[in-house]
Amino acid sequence: MTDGADLVVQAPYLAPEDVDLLRALAGASDVVPLDRAHCAAFRLVAPRELGGVTEALAAVGCDWALVPRARTLERLRLVAMDMDSTLITIECIDEIAAARGIKPEVAAITAAAMRGEIDFRESLVRRVALLEGLPVETLQRVYDERLQLSPGAARLFESLRARGVETLLASGGFTFFTDRLQAALSIDWTIANEIEVTAGRLTGRVAGTIVDAAAKAALIAARAQRLRGDDGLVAVIGDGANDLPMFAAADVAVAWRAKPAVRARATHAIDHCGLDAVLNLFA
Repeated sequence: MTDGADLVVQAPYLAPEDVDLLRALAGASDVVPLDRAHCAAFRLVAPRELGGVTEALAAVGCDWALVPRARTLERLRLVAMDMDSTLITIECIDEIAAARGIKPEVAAITAAAMRGEIDFRESLVRRVALLEGLPVETLQRVYDERLQLSPGAARLFESLRARGVETLLASGGFTFFTDRLQAALSIDWTIANEIEVTAGRLTGRVAGTIVDAAAKAALIAARAQRLRGDDGLVAVIGDGANDLPMFAAADVAVAWRAKPAVRARATHAIDHCGLDAVLNLFA
């Protein structure tokens, strides 16, 4: 029994007969279509049996979540998310490194940091040092030619803005990119690292204090304290080990196409649908 919660099922496509089968397997009392996201989504009301159902859903490419009915979208006050490989499809620093022909070397450090194998601060200092001497125009080329929003990102921000939900982009990446994304998506708050530039070239250093996992989580916690009130909710979306402290500051933590260690610490995971599927994780 799953008292007080419904099973939300989401996928790029679900045939009506598949939905009927899932309802029967779960012993749900009703099926309610959901239209908040650009995917096929249904709420299976009051499921009596989850054994085997969730494993089957994962095997056939469906995202699923057991969503408490008391967790309503009207209670959502703040959504915070990571930038690289979450809001956008790339790791910006890896694409900057491609201009120097050292993307594999930098990407290997990035991946190790996201898996939690090396300290983020150490990884950032090492990676930025390898970029010394690159013209600052390289950053603009990455933004113009390589950067793409993750599927569903624009719809998610549009929906949150319409509902008055505040948004925060918390990144261990660079302000060059967060500033532009903030303007494009009308994001309320951002935090990121500033890459140092002298005479039009990258110096290989970060300007000022490094924004790491603790700094991201601290800002989210501060905003959450102001916004939660008596009944508000805060959601965080991320993909890497550097996002785990943010998860701890949230009421709902969503692992977006994430590493296994991150999925294990999240409230829910989205692996197949777009970012707007987060909206269906609320009643």
